[in-house]
Amino acid sequence: MKKLAFSITIDATPEKIWNIIIGKETYPAWTSVFAEGSSVETDWKKGSKAIFGDGSGSGMIAYIEEHEPNKFLSIKHVGMLNDGVEDTTSDKVKDWAGAHEDYTLTPVDGKTEWLVEIDVNQEWEEYMTKAWIQAQQKVKEMAEKAG
Repeated sequence: MKKLAFSITIDATPEKIWNIIIGKETYPAWTSVFAEGSSVETDWKKGSKAIFGDGSGSGMIAYIEEHEPNKFLSIKHVGMLNDGVEDTTSDKVKDWAGAHEDYTLTPVDGKTEWLVEIDVNQEWEEYMTKAWIQAQQKVKEMAEKAG
């Protein structure tokens, strides 16, 4: 696996950005660039399970490894959801199980830098690069529009 990093500076507080990233109403809006109908079922607390849905009964299964509100979130992906069935053991999953997705928010000169670091297999690198650039831009627009 390869680690990719994406960074964007947003003219908003870390708190405002954090609330957009994990907000019940806002999460589906910015993650729609990955899959229309995206959703998440979790309480975002350290150790909690998270199911990232794609709107069609499929998605990813993960655990929240770290959660420092307004600063840092680490998600460890462990499996897939296929038609509502969890898969954490097949060969398809073993190729990337344990992949991390980390978000870091850092105040910089009255604005906030949002760094996303993800582990990704080569076959997904191009897709994830395009999607993450769009997702970060969407969060930026949402945060800056909100005033």
